[in-house]
Amino acid sequence: MSAFLPRTIKGLALMLGKVPVKPAPEEMSADARELLAFKKTPSERKRRKEAIAAEREHEEMSWKWRSRRWASIIVLNGIFILSYWLDLQLVEGALTASRVLGFHFADLNSSLQLMLAHKHVVLNLVIGVATVFLIYILFGGRSFCAWVCPYHLLSEIAEMLHLKLAEKRLVKDHELDRRLRVVMFVIFAALAFGTGYTLFEAISPVGILSRALTYGTLVALIWIALLLAIEIVWSRRFWCRYICPIGLTYGFAGVAAPVQIVYNADACFHEGKCRQVCLVPHVLDMTKMSYGTEVREPIGPDCTRCALCLDACPTGALTFEVAGVTRPYQRPARPRLDAPAERVGAETPPA
Repeated sequence: MSAFLPRTIKGLALMLGKVPVKPAPEEMSADARELLAFKKTPSERKRRKEAIAAEREHEEMSWKWRSRRWASIIVLNGIFILSYWLDLQLVEGALTASRVLGFHFADLNSSLQLMLAHKHVVLNLVIGVATVFLIYILFGGRSFCAWVCPYHLLSEIAEMLHLKLAEKRLVKDHELDRRLRVVMFVIFAALAFGTGYTLFEAISPVGILSRALTYGTLVALIWIALLLAIEIVWSRRFWCRYICPIGLTYGFAGVAAPVQIVYNADACFHEGKCRQVCLVPHVLDMTKMSYGTEVREPIGPDCTRCALCLDACPTGALTFEVAGVTRPYQRPARPRLDAPAERVGAETPPA
């Protein structure tokens, strides 16, 4: 519990655009320092290099969690479509605001935009926000991005194409400053308040796709095509990484969610496959050698719970866990570092 507050502050700072930095030795727990010293011993270095080489000979990316997410996105959005076209009236509206079996649901950012634009609060909107807020307090705010948002699926496919073209050196990823997302959040909020018009809702691919799939309004899909083209040829995951403020609101909502992806440094080879596939790789900086402050750490609030890192990790160092439910972790037995040369850095690990 003592590590929760500093870890939360650090996670929120990363979500708001702070650049990850390697912690000082005194910021690491005693267990983390001991593990780091063990991993830097010659015998353990050799073992890890041999294991990485053997793993790369049979390199293959799992689709276990990706398939589950894609199915979730298709099913959840399909329910809206079927309910409308079959006139079932079980699910009404779109992802930005809906009524499910009589219960109101409202996207947090969309609701904020509406309240700022109209400068008053509607009771049904408050009920919808509260319902959604409670859901993402439990499951983790940004899980919406990976498990519900229809644009995420299209963007993921666009990313695959981008990476194929990048391998052939036909395109190059232009990384932008992650703080741009915070700036855009403020700009969209200020415009809503100042103009009385929710500009973000007019250009948000989440709402556009949800309404287009449900009600068949296809003209706005030209904007979606343009965004995907930008992500394929210019900047990987441009909208989700640098522009969309929805992730920020859900990140704050799920900052202490019990459903988490947890990193276990004991099992990590530090080869970086998880960061290569992650939508928000800064949340996985602790997987770099010497960057973790604990032997086991939950991934921060900017994590989308997409689990691509679980699909990519060859050692199982990243796992889904539910706080208070998942079986407590038992550290494996390791050889004692008795030789003086082997113990160098046990208290202050080398850089």
